[in-house]
Amino acid sequence: MNEQILDFFTKDALEAARANNTYRTLRHISSPEASHVTIAGKDTVLLASNSYLDLANVSELKQAMADAVLEWGTGSGGARLTTGNKTPHDELEEFIAKFKGEEAAIAFNTGYMANVGTISALCSKNDFIFSDELNHASIIDGIRLSRAKCFVYKHNDMADLERAIETAKAEFLAQSASASAALSDAGNAKQGAHPFRGLIVTDAVFSMDGDLANLPELLRIAKAHGVLLMIDEAHATGVLGRTGRGLAEHYNCEHADVTVGTLSKAVAAEGGFVAGSKQLIEFLKNKSRSFIFTTAMAPAVAAAALRNLQFIDAHPERVQQLRDNVKFFCDALRLHGLQVPQTESAIIPIIIGDEAKALRISETLQNEGVLIPAIRYPTVAKGQARLRASLMATHTHEELALAAKEIAEVLSKT
Repeated sequence: MNEQILDFFTKDALEAARANNTYRTLRHISSPEASHVTIAGKDTVLLASNSYLDLANVSELKQAMADAVLEWGTGSGGARLTTGNKTPHDELEEFIAKFKGEEAAIAFNTGYMANVGTISALCSKNDFIFSDELNHASIIDGIRLSRAKCFVYKHNDMADLERAIETAKAEFLAQSASASAALSDAGNAKQGAHPFRGLIVTDAVFSMDGDLANLPELLRIAKAHGVLLMIDEAHATGVLGRTGRGLAEHYNCEHADVTVGTLSKAVAAEGGFVAGSKQLIEFLKNKSRSFIFTTAMAPAVAAAALRNLQFIDAHPERVQQLRDNVKFFCDALRLHGLQVPQTESAIIPIIIGDEAKALRISETLQNEGVLIPAIRYPTVAKGQARLRASLMATHTHEELALAAKEIAEVLSKT
C-alpha cells in the first residue's frame, strides 16, 4: 500500500477528529445485549441500547432463531428477485403489514437500506423533498441519492414546512412556465410539463432528542398540499402506542403514505421494512435499488424477526413496562436537579454542551458501572454534546434510581 497517497485521503480527517474530541473507537462488550452487560470483566448497567424491549436475550426467542438456522441454513444464497426469497421472508412481510395495519410490506436488509432505497426510488431530480432538519443520516443520504431538490424545514415546525412547500410550488410553476415558453418558441406544441411531485419525510421519533413528529399535523399538511408523507419509525415501532404499533397508534390517527421501520431496535433482530399500499410495495420491488441489487437477509434472520414481532404482539405489557421505566427515570433525574424532557419515547437526552466534558462524564460513569455514551458532532450539532440514555423494559426501578443518582453526582463534580 502506498501510505503517502492514503494519507492524502485520511490523515487530516483523523487528526482533526482527535483534536476536536470527535474521534470514535469501538467499545468491546463481552456479553449478550441485555439490561446489564459485561465490559472489561465488570458488570455494567446498560443505559444505551436500542433493544428497548430487551428481546435479544429472551430464551424462547433465542431458541426460535436457533431452530430457524437448523431449518433454513445460515444464508439466503441470492437476491430476493432471483433465488433468495424464502418462506420466512414472505411470512415476515405478511405479519409486518398486519402489525402496522397496512395492505402490504417489504423487508430490507437494514433500516438504512430501507430509507435510502425508498426515497431514491420515489423521487428524482424533477421532484421536491421536504425534510426535518434533525432527520437521520439515512434519510439525508436517500435524499442526496435521489437528486431531488430538498427543502429542509425547522425541526417540528409545521408553519415552516408549509412555507417550504409553498416556495417549492412557486418555483415549480415558474420553471414550468419557462419550459412551456421555450417549447412554444421552438415551435413544439407538445406539452412538456409534468405534475408537481413532493414528499415530506421525517423521523417518527428523533433519535438524539427523543421527541415525536406531529403526525396529525403532517397528515393535514400533506393532504392540503397534495404531497406524499413518509415517516421513519425506527425508534417508534415497539415503543409508541398502547401495543407498540407506532406513531399512528400513539396519536390514534391515520397512517402516513409510506411507513419505514427497522427490525433491529425494539424488535431485536436485523433488517428494515416499508409498509403501505400494495401499489407502493410493488413499486419498491421493481424500483428500489437497495432491495433489488443485494443478497437477501438470511431466512433464519427473517424467521427470528417474525417471531420477535409476534412476541411483541402477544405481550403489550412489555411496552407498558418500558413506558413506566421512562417516566420513573425522568422523574428520578429531576429529583436530583437535572433538566430533562418528559419524553414519550425511550430516549432521554442529558445535554452537556462541550464534547470533551461529555466524554469525561461518560468515561467516569462507565468506570462506576453505568454505560451511557457521549453523543458528539457530527451526530449532533457542535456544542450540543450530550449523554443519550435509552432504556429497556427490563430495567428495575431500583437500578434506575441508583443510575440517576450516580449521573447527578458525576455531573456535579465535572
